[in-house]
Amino acid sequence: MKLRYLLLLGLLPACTSPATTTRTAAPTADARFDRFKNNLLLDLWRLNPDFALSQGFHKYDSLLVVPDASQRAREAAFVATKERALTGFAPDSLSAGNQTDYRILKNELTAQRWRADTLHEWQWNPATYNVGATAGDLLNGRHYPLARRLRHISGRLALAPAYYAAARANLDNPTPEHTQLGIEQNEGGLAVLGAALADSVRKSSLSGSEQTLLTQRVTGARAAIAGYVSYLRRDVLAAGRARRSFRIGRALFDRKFALEIQSGYSAGQVFGLAQRHKRDLLLDMSRRARRLWPRYRAGQPLPADTLVLIRQVIDELTLKHPSRAGFMAAIKAQIPVLSRFVDAHQLLTQDPSKPLVVRETPLYMRGSGAGASVSAPGPYDKAADTYYNVEPLPAAWSAARAESYLREYNDYTLQILNIHEAIPGHYTQLVYANRSPSLVKSVFGNGAMIEGWAVFSEKLLLDAGYGNNSDELWLLWDKWNLRSTLNAIADQLIQTQGASEADIVALLTREGFQEEAEARGKWHRATLSQVQLSSYFTGYSEITALRDEIRRREGAKFSIKQFNEQFLSYGSAPVPYIARLMR
Repeated sequence: MKLRYLLLLGLLPACTSPATTTRTAAPTADARFDRFKNNLLLDLWRLNPDFALSQGFHKYDSLLVVPDASQRAREAAFVATKERALTGFAPDSLSAGNQTDYRILKNELTAQRWRADTLHEWQWNPATYNVGATAGDLLNGRHYPLARRLRHISGRLALAPAYYAAARANLDNPTPEHTQLGIEQNEGGLAVLGAALADSVRKSSLSGSEQTLLTQRVTGARAAIAGYVSYLRRDVLAAGRARRSFRIGRALFDRKFALEIQSGYSAGQVFGLAQRHKRDLLLDMSRRARRLWPRYRAGQPLPADTLVLIRQVIDELTLKHPSRAGFMAAIKAQIPVLSRFVDAHQLLTQDPSKPLVVRETPLYMRGSGAGASVSAPGPYDKAADTYYNVEPLPAAWSAARAESYLREYNDYTLQILNIHEAIPGHYTQLVYANRSPSLVKSVFGNGAMIEGWAVFSEKLLLDAGYGNNSDELWLLWDKWNLRSTLNAIADQLIQTQGASEADIVALLTREGFQEEAEARGKWHRATLSQVQLSSYFTGYSEITALRDEIRRREGAKFSIKQFNEQFLSYGSAPVPYIARLMR
């Protein structure tokens, strides 16, 4: 409401005296650009209701866009129109904040056109299409009363048959990996349209005719989803029509890196930086493992191979882990501990009014290889819950596989995971992002900044004394940070250099000291994404460099609390843009 009011003020004529002039002052470049940004977002929400829903903009919750050729034409026309309008602004005439928004919007429009016209993921990724996912978000939401949310779900489901017909028509030689993901996540979508939804309908204040209509639409949508799943399983996967490689190659990878990461480094430079950082981490791990050896391997000879030495000490430390049944409870118990530490050490100001809910990852979100994630409300719905999604260990896993996973997320590492995902990592950063006066910086969040901050926040707490500076916690932080570093290395080895699963598992288990279950999970994840695995190390490196630069410049006056809060105040803008604003 406040933003809208300010934008309307920008449309009002300047206050002038009739005695001196009857003309109104021309709007400033910033006022014109503010109107342009506002109109762009409003047009975008109408074009992409799913994106609008994710940002807490609920005007179009009842709309389901059928992803056919006419929709792609509308999206192309939107991009072309906004790109032409953007050329009417001279960046140098804008304020520093609007110059950043200009660059973000220019990059976003270029990226949208490139994804549609060059990357063509809409042709080869069947997991792109999932009606159940947004239905689940609406069902679990709190923005409107239940009856209204159910009406919105009903409106969306009416077009489910046309939606999946368009999805089938779009697919052309998809990858086997994304086809399997599409099967799994749409089966999760079927679960959304099952007993929980039926129970909500019965409990709602919908009229009898509305309940009947919704039930009919649910039946039609379930048939459409089941038909799509069957089509993917039988006519695509089993029939051998899923043949495309998941590897996108060097040219596409470099371009996607430039558009999505928006770093001061190129993809090649990040690869080199990650290799050097890996060596630094291994050196520190070696020193700490030697100090810990007498405590955990007393009387045993020190291995000559440094990697073996580190692995044997880590193997001792990872024996301490939650039980299979107690994994979720262990995560929940740590959240208030982290919050108290941040307050006590004045690392940044927290907002206790923004709820964080730890939950099992919904079925329609599973299968991507991410064991934990955060689903945050957008800037239009700041009061909504933030969900910390934790994927439970599958019941089908053997005891040995579950033990491998739990050793990876042992008592030490689980604390670092919670810092990363929750406090002061993703959850805290996204609360700050929603307070940014620039919607552009919040809506078009930069993945490298978001993931980079989460990695940066881990060391932020350890540097402040979290864990009493123990070699045990530092050694396993080194291992965790090595994982982010190896993510960037593996991302390029897999996508651009043809590395095999055996190559990557060997790298991650021997030089990254990961459990085999984690290493194979990372391979799976890398087959489903490109560039995203590089975002952690890239963002972390740039944030760390910026902090060091400002600390050198300010000397004794440097305040880590002031740095953190100023850095987070710019929404989720790319780190190089934030650095420019902070300088």
